[in-house]
Amino acid sequence: EDEQIVAEIMRRRFFPAFITYKAWEGFHFAGHEIRITEATDCYGAVVWPSALVLCYFLETNSKQYNLVDKNVIEIGAGTGLVSIVASLLGALVTATDLPELLGNLQHNVLQNTKLKCKHKPHVKELSWGIDLEKNFPRSSCHFDYIMAADVVYNHPFLDELLLTFDHLCKNDTVILWAMKFRLDKENQFVGRFQALFDLEVISNFPSLNITLYKAMRKGRMKG
Repeated sequence: EDEQIVAEIMRRRFFPAFITYKAWEGFHFAGHEIRITEATDCYGAVVWPSALVLCYFLETNSKQYNLVDKNVIEIGAGTGLVSIVASLLGALVTATDLPELLGNLQHNVLQNTKLKCKHKPHVKELSWGIDLEKNFPRSSCHFDYIMAADVVYNHPFLDELLLTFDHLCKNDTVILWAMKFRLDKENQFVGRFQALFDLEVISNFPSLNITLYKAMRKGRMKG
């Protein structure tokens, strides 16, 4: 079953039939053809399999996780694929990442959502752990969903990542987080995350070494 679903997920990806001056990949989600411009010189400008897993889940579970009119923030949005799919599914999306990635992120989000979405998505800088209250004040920022795909990788900012999850998450916020397991240090992050949040595995793909989690603040997860 794992291999069958993974094959279906990977069939959602397609490539240009001819060489173009800009590198891009294509995807089919939410009834649309999505073209993502990539850059191979940094991690954040490439579409990783965890993003495809999360997009597939959002599309195929749109009744249980209805995004229409919901406030959604994606952290570490990278190329923007997850944010685009969430927007196409009716959410009011804020796609965030480091300042050096915002140009490409803005391009992809605008190109793939203009005149196609109920709500215009926003692109905003978010450096994990920095100026969180200034840029995302707790009193006025309320997100129904926090989405993250492959944000835990070989970097020294795991403390800041956990702080960011904690700051953005209200009592009724749902976190949807797709993670590829690689190194022990990164894998230990899951245990640290569970000190603040209840965690539930909602999909698991051993062939990709990817797990999709649902999380909420301690004591807020419904049975």
